[in-house]
Amino acid sequence: MTVNQTHANKKPAIKKAVAAVEWQDLCQLTRGQIAYNVILPYPFLLLSWWFASHSWYVLACGTSYLFFAAAFRQAHDGYHHSLGTAKSTTTGILLLLSVLLMTSLHSIRATHMEHHRNPLGDSDIEGSLAKGSWWQALLGGITYRLDIYRQGLRLSSRRNQKLAWLEFALIGLVVLVTFVLTVFPLTVPALTMLAQVLMYHILTMMLANASVGIIAVWGVHHDCDETIARTERNPLVNLLTFNLLYHVEHHLFPAVPSNHLPTLAKRLDAATPHLTKEHVLPSMVNVIDFINHRWNQLKNKSQNSNDSDCPIRKRFA
Repeated sequence: MTVNQTHANKKPAIKKAVAAVEWQDLCQLTRGQIAYNVILPYPFLLLSWWFASHSWYVLACGTSYLFFAAAFRQAHDGYHHSLGTAKSTTTGILLLLSVLLMTSLHSIRATHMEHHRNPLGDSDIEGSLAKGSWWQALLGGITYRLDIYRQGLRLSSRRNQKLAWLEFALIGLVVLVTFVLTVFPLTVPALTMLAQVLMYHILTMMLANASVGIIAVWGVHHDCDETIARTERNPLVNLLTFNLLYHVEHHLFPAVPSNHLPTLAKRLDAATPHLTKEHVLPSMVNVIDFINHRWNQLKNKSQNSNDSDCPIRKRFA
C-alpha cells in the first residue's frame, strides 16, 4: 500500500471526527492578539544581537533560539494568513523574516501548502523526513532545505517566484556585506561590532535551519498511525515553542491562529481523544519503560555472555 493510499484510508475517520468539533469562533483575533503576533519575534532578536555584541554567546544562543521559534511561528501563521494582518502586510513580514532567518519563506510557503494538501504523501517534500529514522532526519537537514527550495519554486505562481528570488538576493547581499566587513575590517568600532553580530547571526540561523527537519518535521510527524501529526500537552514546552507543537490541531484546522490552538486542543481532547494521543515528547512513564527495557536487554546480554564462558573457568568460579 502506498503512502497516498494509507492517508486516503485515514481521511473518512478524520473528517468524521473533525465535524464534531466547533472551531469557527477560534479564527477571530483581537487587536491585542494581532499586535502580539506581529511584534513577537523581534525583542528576542534585538536581545540576541546585544548579547552577541558583548560576546556573551551562551545568552545570545538562548535568545536566538527564542527568536527563531517565535519567527517560525510568525511565518507559519503568515503562510495561512492567520496573523490577523492584511495580505500585503503579511507579504512584507515574510520578506523581512526571510532575510532575518536566512531562508526563502515564499518558496517554503509553496511546499507547505502542498504538505497540507497531501500530508506525508508521495508529493510531500516537506514531510519526507518523517518517513525515515531520527538520525536520517538529523543528517538530511541541509539537503532537505535545498529540495524544499527547488519544489517551492516549481510549485509557485510567477508572483511567488519573484518574491522568492528577491529573498535569495537579499540574503546573498547580507552574506556579502558580512564577508566584506569580516575579511576587510575597518578601524571604526561600530562596523567591527556589526561584523561580529552579523557573523554570529548568520551562523546560528544556518544551524537552526539545518535542525528544522528533525524538530519541525520528524518530531511532529513520525510514526503517526491513526492521524497525520502529533501534538504536545506539556505547558512549559508549549510556552517555549510558542504553541508550534500543537501540530495535529493545526493540520485538522489550519485556519485557526496559533493564539487559539490551546483552546482547540482542549476541544479535541474532549471530542476526539484518539486523534491527540500521539505526543511529540515521551511521557515520564515512557522514558522509565524505555530505560527498564534497555537495562533488561543489557542484563540478558551479560548473562548470555557469562554462560558461554570456558566450562573449566565456570567450574572453579
